[in-house]
Amino acid sequence: MMRITELAKPHIRNLEPYQGGKPIEELERELGIQNAIKLASNECPHPPSERVLQALREALAGVHRYPDGGSFYLRRALAEHLETGVESLFLGAGSDEILEILVKCFLGPGDEAVFAWPSFAMYPIVTQGVGATAVKVPLDPQLVVDVKALVGAVTERTRLLFLSNPNNPTGTSIGAADLAGLLREVPEHVIVVNDEAYLDYVRREDFPDSLACLEDRSTFVTLRTFSKVYGLAGLRLGYAVGDPELVGLLERARHPFNVNLLAQVAGCAALEDPEHVSRIRRMTHAGLDQLECAFDEIGLAYTKSDANFILVKVGSCAAEIHAGLQRAGVITRRMDAFGLQDRLRITVGLPEENKRLIEALRQELGR
Repeated sequence: MMRITELAKPHIRNLEPYQGGKPIEELERELGIQNAIKLASNECPHPPSERVLQALREALAGVHRYPDGGSFYLRRALAEHLETGVESLFLGAGSDEILEILVKCFLGPGDEAVFAWPSFAMYPIVTQGVGATAVKVPLDPQLVVDVKALVGAVTERTRLLFLSNPNNPTGTSIGAADLAGLLREVPEHVIVVNDEAYLDYVRREDFPDSLACLEDRSTFVTLRTFSKVYGLAGLRLGYAVGDPELVGLLERARHPFNVNLLAQVAGCAALEDPEHVSRIRRMTHAGLDQLECAFDEIGLAYTKSDANFILVKVGSCAAEIHAGLQRAGVITRRMDAFGLQDRLRITVGLPEENKRLIEALRQELGR
């Protein structure tokens, strides 16, 4: 009997699936632990604002109807928030869906997508998923995107260049001068996809104003998400800002009703509460300071982060330390799949969660 796998396209058979974080209840069941804290998936540890929760409660009675396929009210609110035109905005079920639609529009067998590595795990998955070639360009020794090497990897076959800024899983970022240089050097036939999922946590002063860059290049698009600082990861909502012609192509390729009703309602309400965003940002920065101070005391090297997570070097016993933390009910992310076997990625949690992580880490390290 023929195996179904043999009927699939080769580039699908060879895909390494994305290993996403599991809900905390499922992790507790699998690991046989209780009162676990999850610091593995770069989620916001705080719930959405009360304004968002109230809007969701009021919208629940309408979920038996299809949502607005064009997300009119959310697009209008977002256009006002960003001071851009609605024709420059594309909404999706998280940045992941937008990445998939971009490759659907612009990549195929024989084409290439270039990106730094390690970086967001979805870049090679969506690229190889359409039969295109993923070109991985190593980060520099400081785990920062090597702009010169990235530009040098572009060929006539390159159609997309993915840039995670700040970069996941390292938390490092490039400044305005580097982005300007990249946009200047990369040929116009390459669409530069600027993924700013962690924009709201950035601490560096020279971070690029990517929306201003849109004025000078039509083959440039910026991706952002409501999953992080807004705390809407479970509703799946992201957006792209780009040239209206590019946005029009994405609109042709998307599924109908791709952004659900609750996501649209929550997005509108979230944009009306900037004080909540500022509060989450301050608490996240305080959490980063808390972790950095502890790592300094323990004697652990870490990468300065412009995101809501931190990459810490725990040594050759990282797998054992990760397992020990799990037994203590502290879930972190191993970095083996990214070639960083001696490191763990830790999401900034609530102050008491960070404290628990620090205490468990000290115990595992004997420090």
